[in-house]
Amino acid sequence: MSILVNKNTKLVVQGITGRDGSFHTGKMKAYGTNIVAGVSPGKGGQFVHEIPVFNTVEEAVKKTGANTSIIMVPAPLAADAILEAADAGIELVVCISEGVPTLDMIKANSYLKKKGTKLIGANCPGLITPEESLVGILPANIFKKGNVGLMSRSGTLTYLMVSLLTSNGLGQSTCVGIGGDPVAGLYYQDLLQMFEDDPETEAIVLIGEIGGDAEERAAQYIKEHITKPVVAFIAGQTAPPGKRMGHAGAIISSGSGTAEEKITAFEAVGVPVARRPVELPDLLKKQMKK
Repeated sequence: MSILVNKNTKLVVQGITGRDGSFHTGKMKAYGTNIVAGVSPGKGGQFVHEIPVFNTVEEAVKKTGANTSIIMVPAPLAADAILEAADAGIELVVCISEGVPTLDMIKANSYLKKKGTKLIGANCPGLITPEESLVGILPANIFKKGNVGLMSRSGTLTYLMVSLLTSNGLGQSTCVGIGGDPVAGLYYQDLLQMFEDDPETEAIVLIGEIGGDAEERAAQYIKEHITKPVVAFIAGQTAPPGKRMGHAGAIISSGSGTAEEKITAFEAVGVPVARRPVELPDLLKKQMKK
């Protein structure tokens, strides 16, 4: 089992003929992802990595039965691509594009909720269910099939934590990079519940960072709804107030959104927090033995 993507995922790549779209399509296909179509307006009829290209997502869905989309188009076009996927009946949209305007994402999120379409991103590395499906730009070689679910606001921290988990014999059920923008699709509470409901996920790793109150709300949700072991790590513990640290959503303002506040919130509900990434695997093993 897994969440969101698996061997039954039928993926369409929006922006498949672009440099990044073509490159990562090759990587995803080589991993074994079932990529059934690509979309690039005006280039229908072509093939990229032996995958048929269509002019619209609607046509791709009708011809191939695609149920998931990954968006690799320039930021100004990303919101329209998201809406097009939702209109075509796509169940899950994964938006890799970075720099998508916040107002565009607010409008897109509102529309997707009405359509019942799930969204990961924007500005995210995507997600992977090891040995089944890679939908994104994650380095597939570090992942190992197992029973630990992982979610993260940071792409590079995802890679570091997964590498540490794998090297310590802790495989993963599904790993999700939710992105670091102020407005995004599925977030901690949504994914926590999905992992809670997944019988093959035995423990959960949550990687957060400074800015906003999503981690504090996740801590409260864990207290009220999650029965499985959870461990966390918060990036930005030495970040100065008023400085944006990499992500648009990672900024401390007016004394709120600090790493210490988030760490305190997790520890208050019994979720141990690693102070350094290398501590996390041992913390997780201890929680799983309880």
